[in-house]
Amino acid sequence: MNRKTLVLPAVVGLLAPVLVACGGAGSGAGGDDAIVVGTTDQVVADKEAPAPLDPAFAYDTGSWNVLRQTVQTLLTAPRGGGKPVPEAAKSCEFTDSMSQSFRCKLRSDLQFSDGTAITVEDVKFSIERLLGINDDNGAAALLANIDTIETKGDYEIIFHLATPDATFPFKLSTPVAGILSKKKYEGKKLRHGLQVDGSGPYTMTSESKKGHASKIVFKRNDSYKGGFEHHNSRVELRIYEDAQDMAKALEKGDIDIASREMSPEQVQAMVEQPKKDIELTELPGLFIQFLAFNTDHPSVKDKAVRQAMATVIDRGKIAGDVYRSTAEPLYSLIPTKIGAHKNAFYNKYGDPSTSKAKGILRKAGITTPVKLSLHYADDRYAAKEFAVIRDQLNASGLFEVTAKGAPWNKFRTAHKRGDYPVYGLGWVPDFPDPDNFIAPFLEKDNFLNSPYSNAEAQRLIPQSRRQSDRSAATGDFERLQEIVANDVPVMPLWQGKHFVAARKGVIGVERLLNGSSDIQLWELSKDGD
Repeated sequence: MNRKTLVLPAVVGLLAPVLVACGGAGSGAGGDDAIVVGTTDQVVADKEAPAPLDPAFAYDTGSWNVLRQTVQTLLTAPRGGGKPVPEAAKSCEFTDSMSQSFRCKLRSDLQFSDGTAITVEDVKFSIERLLGINDDNGAAALLANIDTIETKGDYEIIFHLATPDATFPFKLSTPVAGILSKKKYEGKKLRHGLQVDGSGPYTMTSESKKGHASKIVFKRNDSYKGGFEHHNSRVELRIYEDAQDMAKALEKGDIDIASREMSPEQVQAMVEQPKKDIELTELPGLFIQFLAFNTDHPSVKDKAVRQAMATVIDRGKIAGDVYRSTAEPLYSLIPTKIGAHKNAFYNKYGDPSTSKAKGILRKAGITTPVKLSLHYADDRYAAKEFAVIRDQLNASGLFEVTAKGAPWNKFRTAHKRGDYPVYGLGWVPDFPDPDNFIAPFLEKDNFLNSPYSNAEAQRLIPQSRRQSDRSAATGDFERLQEIVANDVPVMPLWQGKHFVAARKGVIGVERLLNGSSDIQLWELSKDGD
């Protein structure tokens, strides 16, 4: 898969202010009763990412959260988790016992925001457009298992899959399967810029400077027909350079909610010294942080080196010292809140141990210290985390590590090209199933562009997708986690918690995220509305 939804985790420390939103105290509503939500998730249209809001290109948290509000999908993840439920569809189901033929019946009253009626031909056009463009930045791979698409009349569509896949309904619930209008989107060309036209709960407009969105205004789409209920008519999403600026805006009353991503220091301070007019809410979080390896790179090609690193690194100290109450150690790619989780790395390597790591390297004939470089995107990830990892490895005497940061665009290009031996990344799942924490890393065309391949994993992943009862695939996923722990093509570090701070009087904050950790702005309202 050529992907990804890369998490923008909490920025550590109180950073120097760059840009503070305009407006005095109480101006969060903008004078028109809008709910104003702050975020540090960037939405940028530039040379590297010309079409950030086109479902055929978008594959990051900021862009997907915009698309969630503006573009409909046949299915959606329910608020409390579980199997996807109808949204633009009236009903959807597999028509065979092999999970290889999936039929949906469309609602008959759907319209795009310009009033144009929607039929299954629009759904077919949107999916075929995605697969035809197949942009390297996008998530077309999620739906690449579609063999043919059959339509019957205006409201019935059947997806015939090349191989069985019980996770297909989850994939249809992601923005990559967004329903688009032929009037607004060309069939073979990306739509550049910062605009979206769809049939979702809201229409949108944006304000930007040099391609960087600073504000996105969502207005209630009166043509919307679907499974969501509006609790407001207008929401403004204000985008900040860093967590400190967002926190200042919240305290001044310029925004009503500080969402992704508050810094660990800010969360800790609010836990220890609650503010009178601001309430902190913990919401379900499924994002994870990990180290990835170019298993062909000379410095880490021998898996003994990777195993030794897994033995030395102290996840508890990384989570505790860097992220405090916003993260906890993770010993598997599958987080603890997802079924089939197994502490595979802890089971294999136990507590951090220099002596064990030394024995692994000695047995493999590896000369120490092992010299290698550790890379990260310094405008997306916390430099302190990678300094801690570097220092832990170097303190063992078994490694000589340097940590190097680079801007996201350069970092992403370099790691996909295979320049880095080791690099840090985060992952926000496309959907809450164990498959989406395993397959993106281990499948042949994985989003890391990793050369790593394991024959048993290639067999187990499609085997697990045959199970419509996802709990029946637990054994496959447990074995897959053991394979990752043994071969260490990636090394899980921590899983995050999601905190939202809101001014008193804002209602629905506890419903802001659904089972896939997607923002649902329509759930918000203000006391007295």
